[in-house]
Amino acid sequence: MMTSMLDNPNEPVSEMSYFDSLQAVMEKSKDLGDAMTGISNDAKKGDMEDYCDSVRSFANSVCGLTEASVQAAYLVGISDPASEPGRPGVVDQSQFARANQAIQMACQNLTNPASSQQQVLSAATVVAKHTSSLCNSCRTASSKTANPVAKRHFVQSAKDVANSTASLVKAIKALDQEFTDENRQKCAEAARPLISAVDELTTFASSPEFASKPAKISPQARKAQEPITQSGRAMIEGASNMLQAAKQLAVNPKDPPTYQLYSHHSKSVSEAIKRLVSSIKDSAPGQQECDNAIEHLNLTIRELDQASLDAIGQNLKPRDEKSLKAYQEQMINSAREILDRVDQIRQAAKEEPQNLGHLISTVSSYFEPLARSAVGSASRTLNSRQQTNILDLTKTVTESALQFMYACKEGGGNPKATHTHGAIDTAADDMKDVLQDLLQTMEEAASQAGVVNSMIDTITKSIARVDEHYVDRSSIIENLSFVDHQTNMVRLAKQIARTAQDMIGKSTTNVSQLGVMANQLTRDYTALATAATPAATASNNLEIGSRIRSTVQELGTSCVDLVQDAGHLQANSTDQITRKELTDHAKVVQEKVSYVLAALQAGARGTQACINAASTVSGIIGDLDTTIMFASAGTLNDENAESFADQRENILKTAKALVEDTKTLVAGAASNQEQLAVAAQCAVKTITRLADVVKLGAGSLGSEQPEAQIVLTRVTCTYLILIRLPRAPSPPLCDVIPFAFTNTPLYITPITPPPPPPPPPTKQVLLINAVKDVASALSDLISATKNASGKSVDDPAMLALKDSAKVMVTNVTSLLKTVKTVEDEAVRGTRALESTIEAIAQEIRAFDSSDIITRKATAEDLIRFAKPITAATAKAVAAGNSCRQEDIISAANMGRKAIFDLLAVTKGAANTAETHEIKQRAVNAGRTASVAYKELLQSVLHVVLKPSHEGRQTLGLVSRKVANGVSELVQSAEAIKGSDWVDPDDPTVIAETELLTAANSIEAAAKKLAQLKPRQQAKKADEDLDFEEQILEAAKSIASATAALVKSASAAQRELVAQGKVGSTFTQHAIDEDGQWSQGLISAARMVAAATHSLCEAANAMVQGHASEERLSASAKEVAASTAQLLMACKVKADPGSVAMQRLQAASTAVKRATEALVKAAQQSREEDDQSSLTVNKRMVGGIAQEIQAQAEILRKEKELIDARNKLMQIRRDRYKDRPPEDDDSSSSF
Repeated sequence: MMTSMLDNPNEPVSEMSYFDSLQAVMEKSKDLGDAMTGISNDAKKGDMEDYCDSVRSFANSVCGLTEASVQAAYLVGISDPASEPGRPGVVDQSQFARANQAIQMACQNLTNPASSQQQVLSAATVVAKHTSSLCNSCRTASSKTANPVAKRHFVQSAKDVANSTASLVKAIKALDQEFTDENRQKCAEAARPLISAVDELTTFASSPEFASKPAKISPQARKAQEPITQSGRAMIEGASNMLQAAKQLAVNPKDPPTYQLYSHHSKSVSEAIKRLVSSIKDSAPGQQECDNAIEHLNLTIRELDQASLDAIGQNLKPRDEKSLKAYQEQMINSAREILDRVDQIRQAAKEEPQNLGHLISTVSSYFEPLARSAVGSASRTLNSRQQTNILDLTKTVTESALQFMYACKEGGGNPKATHTHGAIDTAADDMKDVLQDLLQTMEEAASQAGVVNSMIDTITKSIARVDEHYVDRSSIIENLSFVDHQTNMVRLAKQIARTAQDMIGKSTTNVSQLGVMANQLTRDYTALATAATPAATASNNLEIGSRIRSTVQELGTSCVDLVQDAGHLQANSTDQITRKELTDHAKVVQEKVSYVLAALQAGARGTQACINAASTVSGIIGDLDTTIMFASAGTLNDENAESFADQRENILKTAKALVEDTKTLVAGAASNQEQLAVAAQCAVKTITRLADVVKLGAGSLGSEQPEAQIVLTRVTCTYLILIRLPRAPSPPLCDVIPFAFTNTPLYITPITPPPPPPPPPTKQVLLINAVKDVASALSDLISATKNASGKSVDDPAMLALKDSAKVMVTNVTSLLKTVKTVEDEAVRGTRALESTIEAIAQEIRAFDSSDIITRKATAEDLIRFAKPITAATAKAVAAGNSCRQEDIISAANMGRKAIFDLLAVTKGAANTAETHEIKQRAVNAGRTASVAYKELLQSVLHVVLKPSHEGRQTLGLVSRKVANGVSELVQSAEAIKGSDWVDPDDPTVIAETELLTAANSIEAAAKKLAQLKPRQQAKKADEDLDFEEQILEAAKSIASATAALVKSASAAQRELVAQGKVGSTFTQHAIDEDGQWSQGLISAARMVAAATHSLCEAANAMVQGHASEERLSASAKEVAASTAQLLMACKVKADPGSVAMQRLQAASTAVKRATEALVKAAQQSREEDDQSSLTVNKRMVGGIAQEIQAQAEILRKEKELIDARNKLMQIRRDRYKDRPPEDDDSSSSF
């Protein structure tokens, strides 16, 4: 019987996976070995009872091994791509047939007059047993089948069988009590409905729809099964022979030939089991497919590399098989098919080995058309950059798929190989990311060309996916409630509505943009459909879940119509009918969006009310920002001419009402959705009323003091954790500020107007900013309430809710204090300072509590925003010393903006760091500087409240802490940027570069001199030429000395920068003394290099006989003068005792000695020439004529000397006349 199971393993025999089967084989083999040992030992002892137990254990082990082997062989067979897996039956049809036959025979015994009472009772037992089995089978079949008609039929049939059985049992009991023909006739009548119900059930269960479907095993899969099936047959054959020998051994345990025969057969069983285990391990499903896919992907990568090389070399020939649109559509479709199967492969590689081969082969088959269409698309693209981008993206996708295949092969579908699951997940996520990038790029390109087929296909698949119970792993986020899904879906639905409205406008103004907008609509709907399934699952109400699914699907149908209209209109932009249809369908999309929002709101009305309330409060904050802008311009006045006293009571009353609403809102998080919705709506109404009465009160104060209105402007952004936008400085007041309501808080830097000076700040904005703080805190509280809705008390969201409530109460208290003190001129600066300290503290807490990067920034931004901290520190110290309210308000305003801006860019800049240490250093530096500045403001507040000499001294100490923090911040920014990055316009960098350039030039000149030789004279052979060699040696010495001098100057300049005597950073607006020093050093280095070159040229010309010794001497003196200038330029800031300066001094001395030696040699040469060439005429007339000629020569030389000096003066005057001013030489800042 067991052998026949191995003949054709085309049906599953258990629910075990492949590796479970392998594990079962290994466990059963151990049990089999123990049973074999027990049989031999018990036979020798003659213990027949234990012997029988060992034989039974042996038989069970062999059956278990065979069953696991058959299951493994079946899984190997169906894992082949050419095979088709079988389908288990809904019911066991043979069981129904056997039960029907048994019940009919029992009923015949009941109605047979010859049956005894005992036979009747036995028949009743058989009926009860089989009818119970049939009812259980019907219940199981009802749960398995997906056909609702069949489900109801099984349930009804089970009820009929049960009711008929109950009637028959009742008749049998009556027959048992009184064994008469009448009662027997009643039993026969009661048996007829049961027989009829069982016949009907058996006929229905025998339908082919409920029968099992055997797998179709391909011939190749049959060969793959043979090692397992052959080993299984060998094991069964050996086990049978061993049992025969064991039987003889039990009869004659002392017979050696019998024992030897038993040992021989047991050895054959052991060898068969070893081969079986080895075959199962070697035949693991999916391994061959993974190897084939890896080889195919490597070939694809090589093809893409070759295409990339052809594209770079402009040798990629256009492919005419398809159009560009067709290639793009094929790429999109192939990439989408691959993307849809990534998660299925991930699942199979971790725990479904039987499905791994099919999925791997399917995905691998899509890469050939993907690569072919990528090359074709690139070949028909004219832009070389786009060609390279398409090929590179496709290659990246293929490479990520290759890594994914390696990870899947390593995992193999083994659920116990958990060490490979992390690599599988990582590779799958990476592959999905690059596929999304490729799809986005190609969809954008296709949408611009008016291709919408792929978009329609994507939306259609998303509509179908809404009904699926399988949820994409990427859409599953741990601990997400319905509220979280609702928030995400509301955002996506509103984006779809906005896109549809924009498409209406673009249909008449810019038709070419419709494709891009249709692509955006497709992406948004895909995300919405993906979120719909988990949202419907998370909903506690099945009706709400079904409503969400249906409304999302209806929205998808409308989106398909809209995308089709966009494609048609792009193809024919003058078609008025299509334009009208697009407008109508866009309106339908907006209507369907409202249905989706209504369904979501019905699922969680309270959280939806919170979302709407947060949006309303955001608009209130934008309105207050605009009001501050008007107040800062001095145009906020009360048209009704009411006094502040008229509005003061309304402000206080409304603020207290808001506190009560806050309590109700916090309590609503733990209550039902209805109470939460009412609380959110009441809070919004109250904050709206409070903002209105505060604006009226601020208007009644007048605008005679406009600048005070910026003091508390920026507190509010502290609390916008979930709905705030990135903060950015607004333009100065003197610029044109757009009039708009925005969620982004305005940061207004007051510009001092022309004389007369601005009046001291007033009280309007103190009041407006205070209510803006309250509105922002309420926005944060509403968001926290929404997140905490329906969660337990110990949930972190509840703790965040408590913190937000505390901040809300603090800000309302601050508003009440502001109202009470707004008319007191003496404390307005103190109040502004307190509010600023609280706002900075809250911003630091927000900075610490969230890792979200709301603003991208660079190291240069970090340094630029660190500089205002220094100015704000000086302003704060000055305010602490003067204690003037105007100075305090100005310091609070400046410091608040500086800290807020700094914290806003710190995380963004730190995120660009190459290492985690540098990133953490920048974050810590930003926080340290902010905390130090907050401590400085606290010290200023203490001095203002209690002036003392000790308090003012404390300001200096705390300000130094701020300075140290800023210094650390700048250093961390430099670490982010890296030491190899410099600003080419930095005077210090220019100085260093020029010094090194001069040194290289001088070294080149020295090498040139080293190659020179004294010129060969064609005169006397014994003429002495020592003076020329001396001049050359002196020139070489000067060149070497000046090279050492410039290098020493470069080392001295580096030392000054390292010591901090020369700043490593600078500004573009006004160059400081460091820049001037750098310019002087640059000029001196250039002069040294130029003079050295002149010296080399003069020496070369003199040796060749083309120049005089005077030119050489003048060049040497110029080298000495430029050397002295370079030395003085370095001494301006240098430490006289430093090693670099000592080397510089030694190099300068060497240059001086070399120039003196050269001048001396030239003078000696000239004197010798003069002495040797002078011949005195002894005659009277000749002597007088010679003297007259000498005097004429003197006059001529003097005139030439004067002309030369004038020429030198003019050269120097012209040289410095056109030199740009120092301010123009400034360098750009970081």
